[in-house]
Amino acid sequence: MPYVNIRITREGVTAAQKAELIEGATRLLETVLGKHRATTFVIVDEVETDNWGVGGEPVTTLRAAAKAARGEI
Repeated sequence: MPYVNIRITREGVTAAQKAELIEGATRLLETVLGKHRATTFVIVDEVETDNWGVGGEPVTTLRAAAKAARGEI
């Protein structure tokens, strides 16, 4: 019984995109490992950017800095 956990930042991912992730992960396990679709669990967790850090900085801060560098603020 495969369990896949996909964690992404909460930044406007649509229900259709999440459904595509779920289908794709399920298909991959079915194709590569012969796992049954009916017993494959795929969970998509969306994490606020304040709660996700990269290189010692919250993603919220990194995104704001990138926008400022591009002159988008």
